[in-house]
Amino acid sequence: MKSISYNLLFGFTWLVSLIPYWILYRFSDFLYLVIYYIAHYRKKAVFRNLRTSFPEKPEEEIARLARAFYRHFSDFLVEIVKCISISRKNLEKRMKLVNPEIFEELASDRKSIALVTGHYNNWEMMSVLPGYMSHKCMIIYRPLNNKLMNRISLYMRSRFGTVMVPMENVYREALKCRAENRLFSIWFLADQRPPRNSKFWTLFLNHETAFFEGVEKISRKLDLAVVFMDIKKVRRGFYEAHLEKLFDSTAHTLENEVLLTCIRKIEEEIMLKPEFWLWSHKRFKHSRPECVKLTTA
Repeated sequence: MKSISYNLLFGFTWLVSLIPYWILYRFSDFLYLVIYYIAHYRKKAVFRNLRTSFPEKPEEEIARLARAFYRHFSDFLVEIVKCISISRKNLEKRMKLVNPEIFEELASDRKSIALVTGHYNNWEMMSVLPGYMSHKCMIIYRPLNNKLMNRISLYMRSRFGTVMVPMENVYREALKCRAENRLFSIWFLADQRPPRNSKFWTLFLNHETAFFEGVEKISRKLDLAVVFMDIKKVRRGFYEAHLEKLFDSTAHTLENEVLLTCIRKIEEEIMLKPEFWLWSHKRFKHSRPECVKLTTA
């Protein structure tokens, strides 16, 4: 029964994905009106997150940013659907990697990579990455509660050669690649919300915020290079990814240096164009336990 449900859902989504972009964007315009003015999808959370992140901004600017976020979010949703059938050639036109030579330089130095992004612009389009690197491209993922949507998500993200690895298995897979003398890249969405009992908290967008420590611990243990990927929206449906090498080597970095550097890069990116971050995510839901120290440097 589950297989039938999956086939029906996948078939419907695939058919919708064949609709031309210009029609999908007309639907996105309508979707924006529905989720912002009628359904009020997570509207309280979005406005609260924006107000507390930018207390210096007047209410008119907060409202403008909220509307801009919902317009982008509506585009993001239809672009995700399109990713289920888009060709590699078309995807490469819409998600351009500006300076892929950084991957080539690291490969020539026999360095594996921790690739870091946030939930910014359209990170889902980065399934195009394997075409730009000789490294085995692994993406860390947390399984969705909806098993049908989880299967579709895994299919969409792995179409062009990325390897989806559950969070708890990523270190083991990295060690396996190393044993095989194979270069690899681990893609971290570094602004994921960790469990309430997280031991690492720092200031982020004017909030005391918890972070997973995986990029710090795995990078230092395996002496990975760390590359930040800044995704910019050029125009509707077209993006550019700019790579910045943060560390050539991490084995001898200071404690928390890698993680804090990545967090600050994500924060800088958001501050520049706030409307492209995922403000509907309840990122600041938890409060820091009194027994946990706030890390600032």
